[in-house]
Amino acid sequence: MQDATPTRIGFIGLGSMGSGMSRNLLRAGFELVVHDARPEVLDEYVSLGAQAADSPAELAAATGTVITMLPTPAVVNEVINGPAGVLAGLPDGGTWIDMSTSVPSIADDVRRRAAGRGIAILDAPVSGMSVGAAAGRLQIFIGGDPDQVQRLRPVFEAMGDPERILHVGPHGAGYAVKLMINQLWFSHLVATAEVLAVGVKAGVDLGVLRDALIASPANSNFLEHDLLSILEHGDYDEGFAIALACKDLGLSTEVAAAVGIPVEVSAVVEQVYRRARATYGDRAGEMTPFRLYEDLLGTSLRLETGRISA
Repeated sequence: MQDATPTRIGFIGLGSMGSGMSRNLLRAGFELVVHDARPEVLDEYVSLGAQAADSPAELAAATGTVITMLPTPAVVNEVINGPAGVLAGLPDGGTWIDMSTSVPSIADDVRRRAAGRGIAILDAPVSGMSVGAAAGRLQIFIGGDPDQVQRLRPVFEAMGDPERILHVGPHGAGYAVKLMINQLWFSHLVATAEVLAVGVKAGVDLGVLRDALIASPANSNFLEHDLLSILEHGDYDEGFAIALACKDLGLSTEVAAAVGIPVEVSAVVEQVYRRARATYGDRAGEMTPFRLYEDLLGTSLRLETGRISA
């Protein structure tokens, strides 16, 4: 029966995001069963009080409630629909929450295959990077039945900021919102890099130019806050690889094509990201496209140490 918040959770995908999310579930008092494609990471979770499962099917059978946090839709499909996948082990009346950045078609297929089994399925992708995952302060965008969202809210609150856990609509809406957020954020990065590079090349001090932009109608959260990791610390966020950023941009343009909306700007941003990936490698950080413009300038764009911006 899906009438109460589960106390036993299965978690699949213990990467840079999933590691923090799963640990926060443990801290919140949930019994946790974990699985990952890298068996060597499981011993640490067992030492923290979790149980390890040899397959997604075994995990699903042992818990009845499964969270996936996986890198690509293809991996989600294999983990859910494979011979030893979640769907093979999940009992009737179970729950699957996909927190991956993915597309609706896979979950739609699972709903068709599991029709009549009473399985609750929610898409609940997140924003907040690995730092937010570790701190339990993620934004979570949930698509699905509102009663199920309410039932599972304590699970989401163990991983995210209660004020930023949003039910955004029916099945698939969570995936769509997350992809649009990523698309706009990546677009902010490319546009901001261009503007700063041109302004500095034209002779404007970087700090003065940024202060002027912040004081103008062109200000953005990215310019005021997110960009400081580069401007102050030279940190291009290697916690999220550019290969995954390119994957997300590809999924975003696929969604646009599916709904028939031309996205010329998004297509250009995707190509800038792919150029950066080809230049700096798959494991470079998601903000590495900024370096393309620094390379054109022949210098890194950094604020003076100790300088206080407006």
